[in-house]
Amino acid sequence: MFRARITVTLRNSILDPQGKAVEHGIHSLGYSAVSNVRIGKHIELEIETNSKEEAERIVKETCQRLLANPVMEDFAFSIEPARQAAHV
Repeated sequence: MFRARITVTLRNSILDPQGKAVEHGIHSLGYSAVSNVRIGKHIELEIETNSKEEAERIVKETCQRLLANPVMEDFAFSIEPARQAAHV
C-alpha cells in the first residue's frame, strides 16, 4: 500500500485572486517581505497496490482526469509506502 500526497495549483499564467487576498492580509499584518502567494489544494490518497509504478500511474491518471483542470491547473505528487496501522 502506498500514500500519495498531491498538490494542485493554478498555473502561473492564471490570476489567483484568493492568493492575492491572502498576500494583502499578510502585508496588513506587517510581513511586507512576503510576495507571490498562491493558493492550491492538498490531497492525500492511499492506494492498495504492491507496485510503486502502479501507484504512480493511478495517481497521475486520477489527477489528469479528475483532480486537476488541465486548462488552468498544474499538479505535483509524491508517493511513499503507507504506514500500516498496528493491530491490537
